[in-house]
Amino acid sequence: MLHKYLLNIINNQDLNALFQPIAHLQSGEIFGYEGLIRAHSDNPLHSPIDLFNVARSVNLSMEIEHVCSKVILREFANKKLPGKLFLNVSPESLLLPKDHENEVLSYIEQCGLHPDQIIIELTESRPEYNYDLLSKAVAHYSSKGFQFAIDDLGEGFSSLRLWSELRPAFVKIDMHFIQGINLDNVKLQFVRSIQQIAESSGTTVIAEGIETQTELLLIRDLGIGCGQGYHLGRPLSDPPTTLSAEVKKALNYRGVTIPPQTKNITQHKETALRLLRVIPSVTPHMTNNDVFKLFMRSPTLEVIPVVDHGKPLGLITRRSLFDRFAVQYIRELHGKKLCTMFMDPSPLITDKNTKIQDLSRSVVEAEQHHLFNGFIITDQGHYLGMGTGHDLMREITNMQINAARYANPLTLLPGNVPINEHIERLITNGAQFVACYVDLDFFKPFNDVYGYRKGDDIIQLTATILVNSCDPSRDFIGHIGGDDFLILLQSEDWEARLNTILSAFSQNILMQFKQEDVDRGGYYSEDRRGEMVFHPLISISLGAVKAEPGYYTSHHQIAAAASEAKKMSKKIHGNSLFVNRRSKPSSIENSDGTIPNATSTMAASNTTFDANATIRTTSAGSSDKK
Repeated sequence: MLHKYLLNIINNQDLNALFQPIAHLQSGEIFGYEGLIRAHSDNPLHSPIDLFNVARSVNLSMEIEHVCSKVILREFANKKLPGKLFLNVSPESLLLPKDHENEVLSYIEQCGLHPDQIIIELTESRPEYNYDLLSKAVAHYSSKGFQFAIDDLGEGFSSLRLWSELRPAFVKIDMHFIQGINLDNVKLQFVRSIQQIAESSGTTVIAEGIETQTELLLIRDLGIGCGQGYHLGRPLSDPPTTLSAEVKKALNYRGVTIPPQTKNITQHKETALRLLRVIPSVTPHMTNNDVFKLFMRSPTLEVIPVVDHGKPLGLITRRSLFDRFAVQYIRELHGKKLCTMFMDPSPLITDKNTKIQDLSRSVVEAEQHHLFNGFIITDQGHYLGMGTGHDLMREITNMQINAARYANPLTLLPGNVPINEHIERLITNGAQFVACYVDLDFFKPFNDVYGYRKGDDIIQLTATILVNSCDPSRDFIGHIGGDDFLILLQSEDWEARLNTILSAFSQNILMQFKQEDVDRGGYYSEDRRGEMVFHPLISISLGAVKAEPGYYTSHHQIAAAASEAKKMSKKIHGNSLFVNRRSKPSSIENSDGTIPNATSTMAASNTTFDANATIRTTSAGSSDKK
């Protein structure tokens, strides 16, 4: 039954051609259209998948492909669409006899088209090809004026191999890697890598399946040349010849998108092998005197492992052996006995692939002497060397510091490195943005009185308020450390969002205090001299600076300007926002990029301020907050 429908389609060319625009993401112009095909809606072979599956089952794939191409070429010419036509072609059809080629060229000429208007989009249909023959066919068709594209890169059998062998002018990245790219760092890295390869090989990348503005802008920011998807235009029989005003406006937006943040910090991958020190071992047949001589020859040697045929048996420490030999007659009595006599038979042993965090946990849970003695590192049970507690502590500390630079462990917000990188992206792209320094006032005494656990609760509360008040697709929120945050806003309603932060904080912070402290507006605690001191309730200070394109050249300048605005905000009563609108920085910088003796050009106090500054408070409190 379906076979009859297929034969009718082939004999009568009973198909509809649809065209989906492919846009140039930098200019906002339509570069061309991909030709797509559909049977009539009442035909059981309406879906292209069903159509080609049935054709394949009766060995009519080439015939139906030929008919589809003719319908698309004819309609593209009739509609006089601008730009290039992307025509889906299987690699097998390029290897058909020359009669087929002549027929195709003749039909293109009849339609009033020229080969240089057509980009042959190769679609995968099998796992292997004769790449030598295919390369020759591509070269031949290229000599006629055609260009080539590889479809669905990253999906299917051999698209990467086709790219490498054929060196097409275009590659189209499969929609799987485009949809949700703003939420998936793996997809982002894949697309970024493809773009880097394309740049080095002179290939233009086309991103398929763009469905949201966020995806569109992130793809554009990666330098991808062209895009295709429902957000740019759906497949239509009469497609538009220009992009919508909304899409054009988005592409003209000079800001930068917020990339997905890396969740997996590299610290989790470090293993005990990183701590390995090659320490000479002794056999269980050596005497205590032999071990004593080894220690004497190596003053820095603190521990010696006892190993028998590669298997670690125990540890002998310098301190243990020397303390024993310091007792009168002990060396004379036991010096010639086997060294296992004074050996610790239960050392801490770990495999080289043990994660640093797991090893640290084992050391903490073990008896205290293991931290000082160190631990044996093995490879599948065979002795490799030693690790020391000092090296383990240093590595854990370095990992924590490094992790905090990328993501704060308390709030999971980006740390200093991503903050600085995002500022540089904004500056490089000439984006207009607002940098807002966020700082809590009177936070330290709260920690001392209410405890660090409650202090952590307030830090997390602040982070939640910042996240809920900002646009995740346009605004970047970073946690510098402690109670300090930095927001980089590209939202046009940035000032309203900052005021929302003030309101939300003033409403939620009171729930963190005891009612009696709320009623009197603060609480008492003893200072170092034993005197009772009154501390106001915690408030929030926002210091914002507008960064116009070309005014700032480094993240150092942005940080300095935002810090100055924050200092002005802290001089205002209660929850406060200070906006420095006169944002051009000093032209003189220190060697590290900071501005020497940086001071705000604003004149601000509780009642007077420069006309170019904006101050807003939401509640009363002490002035000159610390």
